[in-house]
Amino acid sequence: MAPVTLVVLLAAGLLAATQAPPTLKDAFKGSFLVGAALNEAQFTEADARSAALVKAQFNAIAPENILKWGSVHPEPDRYDFGPADSYVAFGEKNHMFILGHTLVWHHQTPAWVFQDDKGHPVDRDTLLKRMRDHIHTVVGRYKGRVNGWDVVNEVLDEDGSLRRTPWLTIIGDDYIAKAFEFAHEADPQAELYFNEFSLENEAKRKGAVELIKKLKAEGVPVTAVGLQGHYRMDWPSLEQLDATIGAFEQLGIKVMITELDVDVLPPATEYRGADISLNLPLQAKLNPYANGLPDSVQEALAKRYADLFGVFLKHRGNLTRVNFWGV
Repeated sequence: MAPVTLVVLLAAGLLAATQAPPTLKDAFKGSFLVGAALNEAQFTEADARSAALVKAQFNAIAPENILKWGSVHPEPDRYDFGPADSYVAFGEKNHMFILGHTLVWHHQTPAWVFQDDKGHPVDRDTLLKRMRDHIHTVVGRYKGRVNGWDVVNEVLDEDGSLRRTPWLTIIGDDYIAKAFEFAHEADPQAELYFNEFSLENEAKRKGAVELIKKLKAEGVPVTAVGLQGHYRMDWPSLEQLDATIGAFEQLGIKVMITELDVDVLPPATEYRGADISLNLPLQAKLNPYANGLPDSVQEALAKRYADLFGVFLKHRGNLTRVNFWGV
């Protein structure tokens, strides 16, 4: 979708009576921050058109990939901070809320993190040390500059249990608490987030609620829960979304929408995360709108966004940020 189209859709759905609609950040000023996930061409301003749109419309930014482990720490003794430095500088220059994404994830993390030099799984202490060193190095570099971090990402299965990843099988279920502990050590002032997809599904939401309760009871410094927000035209229902945000409000924890997009295409998989390593074969049936969205679908999409933002506004005060996945 063209960069300007999303803004037009939101403006059409939410601000139809205004001849010259305000920017998104001004339209929701006093309610929550509005941001977008940026690629390198955007935060370096090589893509000048998109960069101008970002500066005009948003007051928060997230990086698509440059702070994921595989990008910023590809080899045991090598960090690549060039792109991340540029990203943070862009946010500071434009007085934006800057998000770090993500510290601990099972995707886009190099195999060496979990293995010894013979390719065998490392032990708990070794992996904990690697986690701590990585978090201290990355978070510490941007201490006082990055406002908040997605500390753990996609740690739950659909039934609400902990996903069986190398982090879990090697360290144990306290790896989540350890990740937050290390991030807080590295920057005590940074906000620290638990980021997850499909929490609108009841079983997964219940698992997340119980986990957050446990972490809070243990004094783990979780600032907020991030709902990724990879939605479809027919999912989740507004009632599901409202109940999900409300469930975390009842725990006294902030909520944010971290990777919002709405898919108008037929679902090809039930996965609703943001793993760019997952590719599907190009099939015409997966994209019936290859030549552009019909007006009727554009209008339906605008209404869908308007309805979603209506729920977000209902929870303003506890819902602190809405970030789009891309520009």
